This record gives sequence, structure tokens and C-alpha cells, in this order.
Amino acid sequence: MNFSWMGLFLTMGGGAMQGTFPLPQKYLRGWSWAMGWLFYSIAGMIVFPWLIVSFAIPDAGGVYARVGSAPLALAALFGMGWGIGSVLFGLGIARVGMALGVAVIISLTAAVGSLVPLAVLHPGEMASSRGAVLLLGLVIVIAGIALCARAGALKESAARRPAGSFGRGLAICIASGVTSPMMNFALAFGDPISAEAARTGANPATASIAIFAIAISSGFLINAGYCLYLMGKSPETEKAGFTARNVMLTAVMGFLWMFGMFFYGLGATRMGPLGTSVGWPLFMTTQVLVANFWGILTGEWKTAGRKATRYLAAGILVMIAALAVISLGAR
Repeated sequence: MNFSWMGLFLTMGGGAMQGTFPLPQKYLRGWSWAMGWLFYSIAGMIVFPWLIVSFAIPDAGGVYARVGSAPLALAALFGMGWGIGSVLFGLGIARVGMALGVAVIISLTAAVGSLVPLAVLHPGEMASSRGAVLLLGLVIVIAGIALCARAGALKESAARRPAGSFGRGLAICIASGVTSPMMNFALAFGDPISAEAARTGANPATASIAIFAIAISSGFLINAGYCLYLMGKSPETEKAGFTARNVMLTAVMGFLWMFGMFFYGLGATRMGPLGTSVGWPLFMTTQVLVANFWGILTGEWKTAGRKATRYLAAGILVMIAALAVISLGAR
């Protein structure tokens, strides 16, 4: 029972860290979105993952050499696909805010991440009760997105902003939710890597970091490339904003993101059978709630009006219900 409670604590703590990681970006000064996202990517996708690998995986170089090129290539390929979703996540949050953006992206990621592997690896199960439950979860997610879209439109109207601005932001969030689940594919097809890491002495609870590091470092190439492209298009210099404060804030973003995922892995393992059926939706729901807490606390919806906030609350509640339904189908 102690392990179960510790697993619950670690899972929710990881979700809170993931829900908080975009917050420091609000307080960067003198940097464009691209500069801030580049430094966050360096910390969260290169420095911290490989730091964990160095502590958690004995003879990591030998592990990668022994598994061969195919699992590494698949993990890297899907990691690059996830990298596209990560870029879109940052852009979407910047346009529609933490509260709405995280709710839309996480809910879609859960639905697509559960349905696609089932359709590709076990197509026969799509006609089963499990497939029906997952499809129902996706329908509920879409209903939640519709409510959030209405909330966002009302918010933009209250702020007297062009209606198309919110629409583009919502489209970016949806695209992120569709592409982000590729990290799940990297973990599935890269399983020989974690198996070899465990065989050579790594704790089975943390062995998957060997796959994760390869995938997110490949995703870093997409994130860094896009940020450098944007910075190259902009004629103005950003040296004025190159301060220790900005670097520290982006390092905190990277730490919260990476260790949020790491703590979830530890928590889900300690929860045993509950790790997949309860841990994953709890992890995602905590992200949505914490991101909304920070979004509301920092005034994202202060001038939106009661009608808009009611639609937002309804949309988030619907998407939390969708996460619960998806968790039933994912068992």
C-alpha cells in the first residue's frame, strides 16, 4: 500500500510539473518566442535527458551498440515526428494561453495516442468493445474542443481581437494534439532498447529513459531547426535579452518538463497494474487542471467575461471526462 500511495504522489507530482512547465515563458524579457523555446529545448531535450541516462543506465553506449540500428532509427524517426508536435505545442500555448491550449492538446494526445496504435497494431480490436470505448472518448474530446473553441471566440470578442487569430491558434493546438502521440510510437517500437538496458543492470522502472533520450533528442532537431529559422528571418538582434534570468527561466522549463515525465514513469511503475489504467489519465488530468490554475491565476481569462469562462469550464470538464473514458478503453 505504501508503494501505491508513493506512486500516486509521484504521478500527480509529475503531472503538476508538466502542467507548470510553460509558465516561466510568460516572464521572459527581451527574447522572442523562438529564442525562449530554443533554450528550453536545449535544457529539456538534451541536457536533462542525457543527465538522467548517465545516472540510470549502466554502460549506455554499450546498450545502444548492442541493440542494432533498427530500434534506434525507429525511435529517432518517431521522435522527430513528436518534435513537430512539440513545436506546435509551444506555438499553440503562445497564441491561446495555457488554460485552453493544454486542455485541447493533452486530450487529443490521449485519444489519438490510444486509438492509432490499436488501429495499426491490432486492427481487429477496432470493432470490439475496447475500440468502441476509445472512439467514444475521441467523440467526447471533440465535444470538449467545441466548447473550448466557443469560449475562446467569446474571449477574443471581448478583447476586440480579430476572430481569425484565435482560430489559427486553435488549429495549431489541434495539430499538436494529433502529432504529439508519436512519442508513444517511439516507446513501443524502441522496446528492445529498454529491454537491453534492463538486461545490463538498469532498473526496469527507469530503463525506458534510454528510448526516451533518443526520441526527444531527435525531436530537438526539429525544435531547434524551426527556432533558428524564425530567428534568421528576424532582422532584430536579441542580445539585449541574453540575461542570466532568461537562461535560468528556460532551464526551469526544461527541468519541469523532463522530470515531470520521469516522475510519471516512476509513479506508474510503483502503482503496479493501476499505473496504466489509473496513472496515465490521472497524470494528464493533473496537467490540465494545473495549467488552468496557472492560466487563470496569471489573468489569461480576466477580461473574457462570465459566459466565456463558463464555456471554458464546461469544455475542460468534458475533456477530463473524456480522459476517464479513454483510460477505460486503454486497459
